[in-house]
Formats: sequence, C-alpha cells, structure tokens
Amino acid sequence: MSGRVNTWSPVGRFFRHFSLQAAVVAAALASGTLAAPAQPTPAPPAPAFNPARANAGTLGVISGGADGTYIRIAADLANVLDGEDLRVLPMIGRGSLQNLRDIMFLRGVDIGIVQMDAREQLKAENLQNDAVRRLRFITRLYNEEVHIIADREITDIRQLDGKKVNIDKAGSGTNLTSRLIFDKLGIKPEMTTFDQASSYAKLKSGDIQAAVYVAGRPVRAIAEFQTEGRFHLLSIPFEGEIAESYFPARFANADYPQLVDKDKPAETLAVGSLLAVFNWPENSDRYNRVKRFVDAFFSRFDEFLQPGRHPKWKEVNLAADVPGWERVRPAQAWLDRAATASKPSPQGQSFESFLKGRGIDVSAEQREVLFREFLAWQSDRQRSARRVTRQD
Repeated sequence: MSGRVNTWSPVGRFFRHFSLQAAVVAAALASGTLAAPAQPTPAPPAPAFNPARANAGTLGVISGGADGTYIRIAADLANVLDGEDLRVLPMIGRGSLQNLRDIMFLRGVDIGIVQMDAREQLKAENLQNDAVRRLRFITRLYNEEVHIIADREITDIRQLDGKKVNIDKAGSGTNLTSRLIFDKLGIKPEMTTFDQASSYAKLKSGDIQAAVYVAGRPVRAIAEFQTEGRFHLLSIPFEGEIAESYFPARFANADYPQLVDKDKPAETLAVGSLLAVFNWPENSDRYNRVKRFVDAFFSRFDEFLQPGRHPKWKEVNLAADVPGWERVRPAQAWLDRAATASKPSPQGQSFESFLKGRGIDVSAEQREVLFREFLAWQSDRQRSARRVTRQD
C-alpha cells in the first residue's frame, strides 16, 4: 500500500480542509488582519510603603479601660477620621488623672479624654503650673454619670458609711470623683481600689458592698453585669456642695434593665468631660498634626451622630467653653471661621428685617424663593441707579 493519502478519501478531505484553515490563519497573522490573543494586562505595582508619610499624620489618643465609654469614643474617632493623611491611635488609659499626666509627659500621647474636675487634683502633686502651661482643650465632650452598684438591702447612700466600697484604681477619674463626692456628703466608707473588672466579682462574693464607676451611660460592662436580682444602682442626692461641681442626672430602666426598676429611676450625678491636648509650639510638627485632627474632627462632626456611633456624641457642643481651661489655637480658629461664615450677609439682614417688619411668616422653601427675588430686585435697582448716574 502506498504511503500517500488519497485526497478524495474521507481522511484526505479532512487533512486538506485542515491545511486550508491553517493557511488562512497564517496569512491573516502575517498581514495583521487577525490579532494574536490578548495577553492579560499586568496589575500596576503596589505603591511602596512610606514610613515617613505614615508617621506624619499619626496622633495618639489616651482613653480609658476596655469596658468604659472613653475607649469607645476614641474608637469612633479612629473609625471616622482615619485616612491617608490622618491616623488616630486609641490607647487604653488608666483614668482621667493619669491621662493628664500622660498628655503632659508621655511620648506619643497628643490627646486624651479626661473629666473636667481632674486637673484640680494636680495641685497635690505640684503639677498645677505645668498643667496650665502644657494643657489645652479641643472641645467639651459629654457628661459622665456616677454609677454606684450596691446590694439591694442598701437603699440610701449614707448607709455606705463604714462599708467597703470600691472606687477603682488610684489615678482614675472614678477614684478622684468618688473621694470628692463622699467628702462633700460627709460619708466615710472603707474604700478599696480594685480595677473595675475585679469589682464585679468582689460584689458577688460579698467582699465589698458597693462599687463606683464614673462613665458615660450606657456602660456595656454594667449593662451586662449579671445581678441575679441582688443589686441595683443607688441614688445620689443633688444637694449642698454637690451642686457646685456636678450636674443632676438619672438612670432609667431602659439604660440598665437589671439594675433599675421600671417604676423607680435612680437619681445620680454627672461630671463633664473634655478632649484635652498638649500645647505644642505653634507651627511645630506635632502642632500641625493636632491642627489636621481638629479640622477633620470639626468639619466631619455630623458623622459622629450617625447610627452605630456612641449615643454620647449627641450631647457634644463643639463651641461650649470649659471654665478654667484655654482652648487650643487651631480649634478656636476653626470656630471663629465658622461663626463668621454663619453670620447673615447685609442683604440677608435687610431681607429678614423686611419680613419681620411686615409680619410675614412663610415656610423655609418660600423664604428662599422670596430671598432670591429680593436679590434680583435689589440688583435691578442698583443697575438702574448706575445708568442714571452715567446719563447725568
């Protein structure tokens, strides 16, 4: 049998057809009419990490314990404000008094959350002059409520006289405020200084009869405290010298269902808190970082009021003053610019005076339409006056 293929056989026709297709494809490739299969475009190389840029916008914010409100507020600051040019590093702190010391002396700490009454306690450490020179504030924050968890057999705060009451560790805001309140009320408990997490176990075991915690409600650890019906939140009277330093507040059943009866809210006290900052020299690197933080925080403040953020943000008034404290320069400058921008223009003042003088009461939408018509009418009058002047 010959080795040649019969071109008229089925096999021969297959090879002839295949060869024809191959020739057509080869010719098309040679002429450029048939493009070669596209190769996947390589991904652009990732930008190199720039340590200098990463550090340039970083600020340390000292807050509070893992179960408290401070750390959640600091976490909100990081979640909202973190970006390419600004990074907020929340730090767990040991309370207001220690936070003040950390802001003044600890490297890497620029900002801290503290109680308004904490700076006064620096007098005992001869740090008052340092505090006045080194500390400023960015904004007043929210009020922090005084929580006193006690056995239900204790129905009056004065019954704590002589009993073991935990007031948190030395240097904490709770420790500071507890001592001040008991002193003002003339109550002398036997004070212990366990950390907050330990105090709950001590309550259940009967080693202590009450535990104090100063923090913005609702405090997750207190809300989740399994009381088994044995404990409640004790009321604190708003009287005498107390009224000079603190504010009246109230816990409802909705705040702490296991600790407050539905028909009997617990009256308590509150102390203001603020965002303190080191007084860096103007135009220094750290000063410029604080300025970047202030501009971002103030201009995006509405984002802190959105669902998912701590409800205490709704109490914040960025422009509120704090007695005895000086506001840091970038914050005051931002507020001054905002106040100037919010002032009505001379035309707006004239328009409002016109409406008020004639007793015209319209909706906001109608007011906007009328104001635009007022501006057009005023512009026409000015053009007419200029034409008359030129003709004369």
